[in-house]
Amino acid sequence: MTSIEPAVHDAVVLAGGGARRLGGADKPGVRVGGRALLDRVLGACADARTTVVVADPRPTARPVRWAREDPPGAGPVAALDAGLRHTAADDVLVLSADLPFLAADTVRRLLTALRAGAAEGVLLTDADGRDQPLVAAYRTAALRRELAVLTAGEGGLTGLPLRRLTAGLDLTRVPDPVASFDCDTWDDIAAARARIREHDHVLDEWISAVKDELGIDLDVDTGTLLDLARDAAHGVARPAAPLTTFLVGYAAAQAEGGPEAVAEAARKAAALALRWAAEAEQEETEQGQAEQQKADKPGGSGPDAG
Repeated sequence: MTSIEPAVHDAVVLAGGGARRLGGADKPGVRVGGRALLDRVLGACADARTTVVVADPRPTARPVRWAREDPPGAGPVAALDAGLRHTAADDVLVLSADLPFLAADTVRRLLTALRAGAAEGVLLTDADGRDQPLVAAYRTAALRRELAVLTAGEGGLTGLPLRRLTAGLDLTRVPDPVASFDCDTWDDIAAARARIREHDHVLDEWISAVKDELGIDLDVDTGTLLDLARDAAHGVARPAAPLTTFLVGYAAAQAEGGPEAVAEAARKAAALALRWAAEAEQEETEQGQAEQQKADKPGGSGPDAG
């Protein structure tokens, strides 16, 4: 797939299910890695022009439009129909609210694949090869066509499964066992919480959570900041690492800059830390030379003196 820039698209997030396998718990509000499942999904589709969440309104990390199927609890097809009524883009993401590992890169991959081919939808498949129609990008007109067919043929959409809708679509499938992982049970929640704390994932997950909590939408090179922290800790003192990275962020914010401003501030601070360390090494070398010269003088305090 080519990495073309996504055109305008909308998103519909279904978040109004009964969560029976979670004992009726508020599944969209369950926290994984310190963030509500719904907020994690909203972060992944943040580039959508309009994001519609089909559920009762609640506080979210970013503004969305709210919709509700009629009657509430009428099922996913009715919920999708309610959400689509608030969209206008040619392409639409359709997502469930329980995807802890959905990322913006996956969303872009779905949209890119949709626009690169002739299919009416691109969806992920899970670890067992099963279709995941709520992790997908569709052509909006195709969804509306099939919804109209079902409405006319069934006399309504209440209680219909999604497979009745997707059966009439020409679909492309993309295997992705991680991004398609959804949380239906408490065991799923526990597995998701354990995964994000694994060594390979915990740093990226933490940075994403902090940015979400602080309302920061900024992609920075974490490697650059970690190198800076290392240089400050080794060349100055260990407490200098967190303080220096904080000052770099503050300087970039004062300059009202983006990732480039962070990189430039980090470069300057890293150069200063290296100069600081070099100066300390030079002073240590000069002190050692002075002591050696003193020891080499007649009557000095060398090992053979006295």
